[in-house]
Amino acid sequence: MRKIINPGIRNIAIIAHVDHGKTTLVDAMFKQSGVFRAGQQVDERIMDSMDLERERGITIAAKNCSVRWQGVKINIIDTPGHSDFGGEVERALSMATGCVLLVDSSEGPLPQTRFVLKKALDSGLDIVVAVNKIDRKDARPSEVLDEIYDLFIDLGADEKQLEFPVLYAIGREGTATRALLEPGLNLAPLFEAILDLPGPTHDPDEPFQMQVADLAYSEYLGRMAVGRIRHGRLRRQDALIRVDAEGRESPVRLTRLQLYEGLKLEEAEEAEAGDIVVLAGAESVSIGDTICTRDSPRRLPRIIVDEPTVSMRFSINSSPLAGQEGKIVQSRQIHERLKLETMRNVAVSLEETPDKDSFVVKGRGEFQMAILVEQMRREGFELSVGRPEVILKKDGDRLLEPIERLLVDCDEAFLGIVAEKLASRKGLMTSLVNNSSGRVRLEFSVPSRGLIGLRDEFLTDTKGTGIMNSYLEGYDEFRGEFPSRFTGSLVADRPGRGVAYALYNLEPRGTLFIEPNDPVYEGMIIGEHNRENDIDVNPTKEKKLTNLRAAGKDENIILTPIRPMTLERAIHFVRDDEMVEVTPISIRLRKKELSAQQRRHLEGKKKKG
Repeated sequence: MRKIINPGIRNIAIIAHVDHGKTTLVDAMFKQSGVFRAGQQVDERIMDSMDLERERGITIAAKNCSVRWQGVKINIIDTPGHSDFGGEVERALSMATGCVLLVDSSEGPLPQTRFVLKKALDSGLDIVVAVNKIDRKDARPSEVLDEIYDLFIDLGADEKQLEFPVLYAIGREGTATRALLEPGLNLAPLFEAILDLPGPTHDPDEPFQMQVADLAYSEYLGRMAVGRIRHGRLRRQDALIRVDAEGRESPVRLTRLQLYEGLKLEEAEEAEAGDIVVLAGAESVSIGDTICTRDSPRRLPRIIVDEPTVSMRFSINSSPLAGQEGKIVQSRQIHERLKLETMRNVAVSLEETPDKDSFVVKGRGEFQMAILVEQMRREGFELSVGRPEVILKKDGDRLLEPIERLLVDCDEAFLGIVAEKLASRKGLMTSLVNNSSGRVRLEFSVPSRGLIGLRDEFLTDTKGTGIMNSYLEGYDEFRGEFPSRFTGSLVADRPGRGVAYALYNLEPRGTLFIEPNDPVYEGMIIGEHNRENDIDVNPTKEKKLTNLRAAGKDENIILTPIRPMTLERAIHFVRDDEMVEVTPISIRLRKKELSAQQRRHLEGKKKKG
């Protein structure tokens, strides 16, 4: 097999941990490469095009664009920095031939940096390291570079991969320099380092081959396949076929061929090896399929992704308030939407259940599940979801569970409470570093199920100053049961609307989730009980009216303001016998069994065994 490099193209994935400045740096690359005309009004964080990405300040989906520098086309693949979206990373890296690793000059390499870098090294990609935000007051670029070298060695990088070029950047100002003491003027050193990486290789004797790494959708063109051409040239009139996971072949009628130019897609008559193309006309295509010529069909190895570690049950909304706030409520439509998600995201899988109204979705983490539910509610869906559950494995007689490596950075004063909380969730401390700066860095080995719902408690315990990050370490022996919550629920025992008088009298029992005039129904959770047990309460009770008047009888009722219920908080709060009711307008908590009488009956049967 002959290998020839295409010198006119570079396919670069930009990888970084959440909030290390990746999207801001890409903005500066656009501006300095001439993608925008002079004086053009441009939004910040252009690549974070989804509403959820802009709201949360993170990249959720991998996206493509291109810039040109000194006559070379640089295809940029913006990858997510969170391990829950690892499937996005794996398929994005399948299109890349090199990487820019961006690391914060103060925080250094964090767990998600490790996760994405390992994928890049395993793929054999050449890497450019950029230490970003060197203008921070707490910047420590030399120490961070040592930590990056340690990380490369720890991940098994070979000698060639360890000889990476290093740049020091300020993404917000659009500058980069090869020498720390020399101030950067622009991003020319970064572009030059990218051009020094080899271009995509191909065999000129091979016919056209391309692997589908992403899917796009247009109301006008339908489903579109995105991928890098591995070998050969592609022309609009070529006769193509698709080869699926089972090796079955089906014809593809190519209706449009598009290439990335800047942020836009432009039509083309032909494309060469190394180009990242978007093909319209492959309606039934899935991620990982091979598209090749009809005359010589050859299947490429499919994209391999890590196994899912978390599952969540999605079902129809069966509460008395169902159908009042959402447009899409049928189980068939929920199933179709979840099926579409599995086609677009290789890290998500769908499992049918005997109950036709519910489905089990498996993925990488609770955050990925929460994002999927949030996207569905914004699309007009009404549904109910259960608590995330980790996926256990059997190895002979041994029960195995996913274990995470957790890194914690917090003030020294909070060390005790953080260690105590993690110990109660079967976490084992493996490292403690105190640099006498007032902050400590801790490392724990903790079960994945111990991290579900931990983030909210952690932020409360550390007064919002703590940082925690984790990555999946693998499967290990099941570490035993522990309580997911030490409090019970306040459960409404009748339908109606919340009344201020009743809620005021319930406040001593716990923390309320509803306000006066909010609709309630039997089995709906209206608050968190101070004690471990659940209690049935009446939030609709009104004050008895009499014709007697006395001082102090008509005091103004002032309720404690409630914290708005967010989707993540709701998912973390619910127990195994509870669910989250999600609509485009509201997020409510409820018992799986709404009838108080039926719940007592089931509880009695459980006690009897």
